[in-house]
Amino acid sequence: MRTLYPMLAAVVLFASLAGCASQNPPRAQSQSDPDIDLAAYSTFGWQSVTGIDGSNEPLRLLDVNIRKAIHAELTRRGYTEVASDPELLIAYDTEAKDKLKSSPFRVGIGLGSFGGNVGGSVNVGSPSVQSYQEGQLVIHAVDAAANREVWLGTLTGRVDTTTLDEATVARAVALAMQDFPRKGTGP
Repeated sequence: MRTLYPMLAAVVLFASLAGCASQNPPRAQSQSDPDIDLAAYSTFGWQSVTGIDGSNEPLRLLDVNIRKAIHAELTRRGYTEVASDPELLIAYDTEAKDKLKSSPFRVGIGLGSFGGNVGGSVNVGSPSVQSYQEGQLVIHAVDAAANREVWLGTLTGRVDTTTLDEATVARAVALAMQDFPRKGTGP
């Protein structure tokens, strides 16, 4: 009976670690033009976004929340939004794709006794397949005078459409823009 507990503890630990590894955190990346000092810019504006009705304003609540979050991040970093002649033009894209994730193993643990005997079991089952939606947010910063992209930030991860509230969107934008420099701090 004493030899069963170390094996059972190892299996439980392994199953716990496998469960933790399956939680994929969002992946953030950014690229900037090495010849440009982004912190030297002071102002930003928005690249024109045409909605379904032909207007220049986003139509969906998610778009409004993304725009508010980007504005908050840039303002927090020392940049000022202006209506005319901004130094940087900001744009963003969103995309969602259906994905399949397969798990190479499933672990089941059993322990029981009958009539004084103790038994243990570990069961490894067939692979399981799970579908989910992966989303990507891409934020672009364009030098308005030169009309060239000077910074790009992306965030890719699993999308839970039930939690796309304003606070969640703000956290996602903050992750995508984590490498965008503060005003006056240099490259």
